[in-house]
Amino acid sequence: MTQEFDPNKNQGPKTDNEETTQAEVADTEQPDQDAVNTPTDDLEAKYTELEAKVSQYHDQLLRAHAEMENVRRRAQDDVSKARKFGTESFAESLVPVRDSLEAALALEDQSFESLREGLETTLRQLTAAFDRNNLKEVAPVAGDKFDPHVHQAISTVPAEVPSGTVATTLQKGYTIADRVLRPALVTVSAGQG
Repeated sequence: MTQEFDPNKNQGPKTDNEETTQAEVADTEQPDQDAVNTPTDDLEAKYTELEAKVSQYHDQLLRAHAEMENVRRRAQDDVSKARKFGTESFAESLVPVRDSLEAALALEDQSFESLREGLETTLRQLTAAFDRNNLKEVAPVAGDKFDPHVHQAISTVPAEVPSGTVATTLQKGYTIADRVLRPALVTVSAGQG
């Protein structure tokens, strides 16, 4: 009969080789305290690092939000000022026109020729004010192609000009910076009748 090894029983004297093997077994059975703490320490360090990054990103987000609010507020102020003072340049251009008209009306004994000359001068001032402020007249002549973007047709009439073109202009129109301020009132040709 063979004798079985029982770890709880003392089997007799052990050799150096057996002691080393049992010490190695004991080392592998008992976890190294440094090995156990390292993953936890690594996780805590990683957690602390991530918390710092989250805090940094949160701070950056708050700063960006505040900057966007400032930009929005400045834009609103600019729009408000543009509405309030947008006509200032145009008004400055019209003041001399009013002055000329008032001066003409103040003169009592004037000839028709001097009145006409004063009105022509005033009209030139008004035209210069329109030009400075990008206000252009729309005055189509007979035969110009009808453009519904800048013309308003009042009626269709038989005319000597081709069909679908302007027959007559009843009232000039105006654009300001390529935007229609008032369309020109026109009659449109229906062709020769």
